[in-house]
Amino acid sequence: MPARPWSRVIRRAGAADVPRVAELIATAFAPLDAVAYLVPESAGRHEIMTADFLILVEHAARHGRIDVIDDAPAVAVWFPRTGPVPEPPGYERRLAEATGPWLPRFRLLDSLFDKHHPDEPHHHLAFLAVHPSRQGQGLGTALLRHHHAELGGLPAYLEASSPRSRALYLRHGYRPRDPFALPDGSTFWPMWRPGDPPAAA
Repeated sequence: MPARPWSRVIRRAGAADVPRVAELIATAFAPLDAVAYLVPESAGRHEIMTADFLILVEHAARHGRIDVIDDAPAVAVWFPRTGPVPEPPGYERRLAEATGPWLPRFRLLDSLFDKHHPDEPHHHLAFLAVHPSRQGQGLGTALLRHHHAELGGLPAYLEASSPRSRALYLRHGYRPRDPFALPDGSTFWPMWRPGDPPAAA
């Protein structure tokens, strides 16, 4: 009998996992409308998106947390926003190298993310990705439960990029905030999961 998704082994990924994690995110996010906007030409799209994700996944290996399920292709990438988080080294240069002629579109998305990001201390779920062949099997739920159990009462924040992912996060206690959209109408739903109230003295 296969293991239940929530009983699978979840481990913290390190630098050696970074390329595989970036490629997995690009594969899982390939059907998103926003990805088609960011890179309108299908030729080379996967490579460009992988290179873009690689910048942030490398940064998370140093300044955040990457949780992976070893026996299935699923990953969650978190950044603790309880204090200042530095920008990835050489970010503008690396982003330009990764995205080429589509750089203005990626910069626009970055500016929208920054505009809507909350100021309160929280953990930010930058990416939750499950390989298309394993979606719908509870792996995303397992990763969410794992990190939520370690928040220590802190709230969490994310930007859902599809109605399906939005529904998943609603089931896990996230509350929608005002959505925003790219020029082609591709929509993101900022979502906030309140923290636990302080314990009574």
